Amino acid sequence: MNESTGRQKAMNEEEEVEEKAAISREVWISVDSVTLPGELSVPGRAEGLVLFAHGSGSGHHSPRNQYVAHVIREVGVGTLLFDLLTREEKRIDLQTRYLRFAIDLLARRLAGVTEWVKKQKETALLRIGYFGASIGGGAALVAAAEMDDDIGAVVSRGGRPDMAGEALSRVVAPTLLIVGGSDEVIIRLNEEAHGKLQCVKELKIVPGATHLFEEPGKLEEVARMAADWFQRHLRAGQ
Repeated sequence: MNESTGRQKAMNEEEEVEEKAAISREVWISVDSVTLPGELSVPGRAEGLVLFAHGSGSGHHSPRNQYVAHVIREVGVGTLLFDLLTREEKRIDLQTRYLRFAIDLLARRLAGVTEWVKKQKETALLRIGYFGASIGGGAALVAAAEMDDDIGAVVSRGGRPDMAGEALSRVVAPTLLIVGGSDEVIIRLNEEAHGKLQCVKELKIVPGATHLFEEPGKLEEVARMAADWFQRHLRAGQ
């Protein structure tokens, strides 16, 4: 084998290893005596994995969160989108509107999924981040406080960090709060929560955006901010 052929073979083997390292599959996660469906996608050579905590009435098929997850993966960070509630619990919640506000339950589910991730051979070594939307933002911060150093970064999009209560002062993960500039009540609640956080933190207000960031280009801004935050804080050695 000449040098050129050997070099090409080595390059092909390296590309094959990288390709095999990529993951994209449906998962079923047993936690809290229930089984939650999800979608795990990890680019080759990823160093981090972001778990999504959805807001009320949403799930892992949410177009908004799917888009944000896509942008996060483009910077080399994996994503796990999953449902915090079972199908039956969602049916009950549509009638009672209770479970969507059960922060302790949602945070416990998120922490349980985190433990599941840490036990999987293909994700065990990845640094973990949380992306929370709406009430999921509060749940993500409660779970981050409980998981301590196991969580490398948190992003809350149009979230309710105020619902994390006293847990805010115990969060150690770098936290980014993103709020729409026209979402006045949520801005105030995020400003108050930002003042209680003792970790590395930023509050970003997106001008002209409402709660769901449905205005042209606004969700794209959110996705870029989130991707940059996770890329910076989930790298090995951070």
